[in-house]
Amino acid sequence: MIYLRYFASLRETLGHSTAELQIFEPQTVLDVWQLANPDVPLPENTLAAVNMDYVPLSHPVKNCDEVAFFPPVTGG
Repeated sequence: MIYLRYFASLRETLGHSTAELQIFEPQTVLDVWQLANPDVPLPENTLAAVNMDYVPLSHPVKNCDEVAFFPPVTGG
């Protein structure tokens, strides 16, 4: 089981802040997004963390990992 967390505008877009995903083989962070959200493309410049460490989207994910997605931060 992979534990997913979505923050800020991603949470609002998806309609939930957490989810769980059963995987049977190693996946990347990007694969996890696509499996969990097949109808929602990953927004450009989204940040990801695995077990509270920022990682690239190509980072491997295994069972029991927590994967968090953060929208790009903008400000003025």
